[in-house]
Amino acid sequence: KMALGWYLDGRVAAVIGTHTHVQTADERVLPGGTAFISDVGMTGSRDGVIGMRREPVIEKFLTQRPTRFEVAKKDPVLCAVVVDIDEKAGTAREIRRVMELVS
Repeated sequence: KMALGWYLDGRVAAVIGTHTHVQTADERVLPGGTAFISDVGMTGSRDGVIGMRREPVIEKFLTQRPTRFEVAKKDPVLCAVVVDIDEKAGTAREIRRVMELVS
């Protein structure tokens, strides 16, 4: 993801990565004005494993057998980023991580 960020620096306003479901703390504005973060994180339960109830995930891990996963509903969290973009220049001024518990 970082390589793509460097390649696109100055060509796009932001490169926002995702995949691991865990928000990274590497946000920054690159020299050419592209906001970058490796992983924005997920919106879902903090109480589970990547948004699923943890018990079935642990069972599958221990037994290596297919297990039906269920969406976890406890302690929801919202992960996001806010990017301040200079509309005239088309570049980012700032990128800020957001992680909020949802009640």
